[in-house]
Parts: sequence; C-alpha cells; structure tokens
Amino acid sequence: MSEPLLDVQDLRVSFATEDGLVQAVDGVSFSLAPGEILAIVGESGSGKSVTAQTLTGLTRSSNSRITGSVTYRGRELVGLDDDGLRDIRGEEIAMVFQDPMSSLNPVYRIGDQIVEMIRAHRDVPKSEAVRRAGELLAAVGIPNPQSRLRSYPHEFSGGMRQRVMIAMALALEPAVLIADEPTTALDVTVQAQILRLLAQLNAERGLAVVLITHDLGVVAEIADRVAVMYAGQIVENGSLDDIFYAPQHPYTWGLLGSLARLDRPRSERLTQIPGQPPSLLDPPPGCRFAPRCAFEFDRCSQPPDLAATQSGSHLDRCWLDLEEKARVRA
Repeated sequence: MSEPLLDVQDLRVSFATEDGLVQAVDGVSFSLAPGEILAIVGESGSGKSVTAQTLTGLTRSSNSRITGSVTYRGRELVGLDDDGLRDIRGEEIAMVFQDPMSSLNPVYRIGDQIVEMIRAHRDVPKSEAVRRAGELLAAVGIPNPQSRLRSYPHEFSGGMRQRVMIAMALALEPAVLIADEPTTALDVTVQAQILRLLAQLNAERGLAVVLITHDLGVVAEIADRVAVMYAGQIVENGSLDDIFYAPQHPYTWGLLGSLARLDRPRSERLTQIPGQPPSLLDPPPGCRFAPRCAFEFDRCSQPPDLAATQSGSHLDRCWLDLEEKARVRA
C-alpha cells in the first residue's frame, strides 16, 4: 500500500473566546491517498471546516492553539513558518471555498485575478500567464474561455463563479484540492455539474480531493472514503460502501435516516435526530453523541476511542457491540 499523501494525526484546534476555550477540533486523525476522494461530513458546527482550513494554516491566529500532526508527503505542516506554508498553499494543496463571490475581487476582471495568482508563484511573462488562464477556464468547462477572461465576477452565474475558483485552485497543479462546501449555494442541477467536474479532475489528473459537506447525497456521488464528524471528533471513518451499507455509529444512522429516498413510500417520515449538538465550550465528558442517542447505556459516560469494527479500515467511536449494531441496523 502506498504512503498517504496527506496524514493527519490527533489534530486539536482550540480558540480562546470571551466565554472560554472552544475545542473546535478534538483529536481528529485521517489520511488521504494519492488520487483519493475523501468526504468529511457532518452538521454545521461539527468542526469539519476548521479541520480543512487548519491543513493549510488558515486557522492560525493569536487566539488559536493547534496541536497534533499534519504531514504532506512526510513534511510536517503544524508549526511550519509562513514562508514554508506559502510554498505549500496553491503549489501543493489548494482550497476552494463555499462562497466564490466573497473569494473573488468584484472590481477586477477574472483573467487579471488568475494571472496575478499565477505570476505570484511562477516567474513567467504575462502573455504566458494569460494563455494559461484561458486553458484553465477551458479545463473547468467555461465556454469561450479567452473572451470570458475579460469578464467581471458579477457577469458569471454562481455555478460559473465556482468553476472559476476551481480553475484558480488548479493553476499551480496541486496534488490535493480541499473543497469546503463547494455546492452549498447552488441549485441541484448546478451542484451535479460541479460534482461531475471534481470527479473528472480526479480521474484525469489523479487529483486527490478532500470534500467538506453536510450533504450525504453529495458524498454518495463521488467519494471513495467518508469521515463522519460530530462535535469536533470523527465518529466513523470508512469506505463509501462501509458508511452507506454497513454504518456502525448511531449518529451515522441518524444522518442516513434523514435522507429522502426514491425506494421508500412517500408517506414514510424521515428520521429526525432529537436534541441539539453539544456546546464545544463544555462538551459531554463521555460519548459526545450520548445525550441525543436512543441507545445510550452506562458505559457511554466514558469517552470511546475511534476503533476498528469488522475490518481494519472501518473505524467507529461507539460502545455498542457488533451484535447489537447489527440488530439495530436490521
């Protein structure tokens, strides 16, 4: 088995606030293989976006504390100086954010923004950067790419702006693309187009992708592996088939039960997870999902580890034994 491209071990990210210390990410571990699509899924506030942004140092601030390990091709990124991180960002690991309109400068043409980014990292003539910018727009499926270089962001639809952001992320040919909720603000048809584009880039370029989302429908479209996050921790991690056909954690059961499915009667009600996620200022001392879990028992007062279930690559954080889990799923 090849070495992981990106390896995260016991990552912890906390923020000092007026109300106290927020433990946004608490002991997260996962790896990303070359050419793999890993989806990190969870509801708002679960810590998935903070995890993604920490991979490239975007959560560094005077009120944050980051511990653990993030290695890219064996190089440690936690504690790396600003110059070192600048070499990694864009060149090796690129990021696409949720709202392209807030990431693009509204008063500059699209082409100027792509060219500026290319020339900030590459010593190339402007004409070469312009040519490359046109190629990038063509690669992400924007019609008439050379003429659209002269357009402003407001002249593009939401889906086209997201394609522009993906083009910019690809400009320096990174090995890893982190896509943080890239389809949230788009309608269903455009969402499908963006997902097909990410899958195409993965297949044609061997691009490894970390996809951050709260939508399991999006996950089912393109992911190879899935990490389910809850209250700052990964509660289940496995292949796409593991998560969808043999889920082991009650929170994952709840997420899957809330999905509308064509093979179920229209009259059947969707599952609702009761209660609210815990405050990360003062999370439960044991299993963090226990206050909302229908299967809570005495042992849940102790924090469970993320451990292997039926296979070494399928991990979950739950005290229920395999027999009980199988009975519940059935």
